[in-house]
Amino acid sequence: MSNVLTTEKQASAVAMLCEGNSIRSVERMTGIHRDTVMRLGARVGTACRNLMDETMRELPCSRIEVDEIWGFVGKKQRNVTEEDSAEMGDVWTWVAIDPETKAVPVFHVGKRTIADANKFMVEVAARMANRIQLSSDGLNAYPGAVDAAFGGEVDFGTIVKTFSTTDGEGKYSPGAIESTKRTTISGEKFHVCTSCVERQNLTMRLHMKRLARLTLAFSKKLENFQAATALHFAYYNFVKSHSSIRCTPAMALGVSSRLWKVEDLVALA
Repeated sequence: MSNVLTTEKQASAVAMLCEGNSIRSVERMTGIHRDTVMRLGARVGTACRNLMDETMRELPCSRIEVDEIWGFVGKKQRNVTEEDSAEMGDVWTWVAIDPETKAVPVFHVGKRTIADANKFMVEVAARMANRIQLSSDGLNAYPGAVDAAFGGEVDFGTIVKTFSTTDGEGKYSPGAIESTKRTTISGEKFHVCTSCVERQNLTMRLHMKRLARLTLAFSKKLENFQAATALHFAYYNFVKSHSSIRCTPAMALGVSSRLWKVEDLVALA
């Protein structure tokens, strides 16, 4: 591939993927065959995952918010049959974000199970340099996973929001918040909040075509979904400058001293 496409051409295709374009739309705009675009995205995405694994260590975060966002591979869960691969159906991306620097130091792609919650929380705990305040929603898998990963060395609380129904206003219309219940699970009491990570879910849906609502774009393989997710977060952390902090999240977090370009991500592969 590198013998055919220039670095500039590869960077152009990768940038389009990172800004929410589908593989076929990138093919139409660049003239690069969709199979080449897909292989390029997978290759760079794998390198981006390695980048985050290497750099997002000993982080000085004081607060972390976590949440999960839904997607699917191949087909939606209701259409999965016994003959289909275990990778088919619903897939959940577990996301941890630092609300102060806007950085996403940890993510995990899997199912919405206790086992995946444990894997995710072990990663979160391993990358922190100090005690943190951890906020999550009311998912039952979180308390046990947090206790197993942090061993009580964490201030952890949950927030459960109750929304009004949206009958007659459209399937995806947001309901108004009727009530909010905050609960301290372990450690000292603090202001539990998941607003930042919930806003990050919207950013993912805008910048990852696979997660966009009501489109034909979706991953046929789990490995492609994982690579696309890694590419998104590397681009978000290292390349995309955040308006509220006037630099990239990686720079604000102290894991990078410069503003990266898409060409830098391509060069990793």
